[in-house]
Amino acid sequence: MEPHSPDLLARAGRVHLACFDVDGTLTDGRLIYDAHGGESKAFHVLDGQGLRLLEDHGISVALITARQSPALLARARDLRLQLVHTGVKDKAACLRQLCQDLGRDLQDVAHMGDDLPDLPALALAGLAAAPANAHPWVAERVHFQTRARGGEGAVRELCDLLLEARGLRAAVLGRFGAA
Repeated sequence: MEPHSPDLLARAGRVHLACFDVDGTLTDGRLIYDAHGGESKAFHVLDGQGLRLLEDHGISVALITARQSPALLARARDLRLQLVHTGVKDKAACLRQLCQDLGRDLQDVAHMGDDLPDLPALALAGLAAAPANAHPWVAERVHFQTRARGGEGAVRELCDLLLEARGLRAAVLGRFGAA
């Protein structure tokens, strides 16, 4: 794996709030409906671990999605995430409000998304990221694109970058007896 640029590491080191789109970022983007209209989503365990590691090491996590999703709410409860925003029509406005509520500057925010509705929030964030399979118009406008596809560990790659940029790799590994 090639080393990250000094600019990317500086951006990542400033992050105190990491925001994530859901469909196409935390999931593979497919929407699965049963015969009664119930929705299913698949979440990758690596991504969940990454989100918990961020929160456990002082980086707030927010999920921001345009869709209403009981499956997402269940996953967020499972991960003990408090900042979950569903049914969001304007992700940039949501991001600004989160920063105001948390007393954070937009330069201290990472946002990860994969498609056109994410562009306004990505343009505001100090660190804009996208999964490997993001729409090309999004991918060309971010600071960091993962090797993994959405729903397949892309979120974890960003989480690991944020932790490493803060010098927390040894602390994380030590927590699991692998220092």
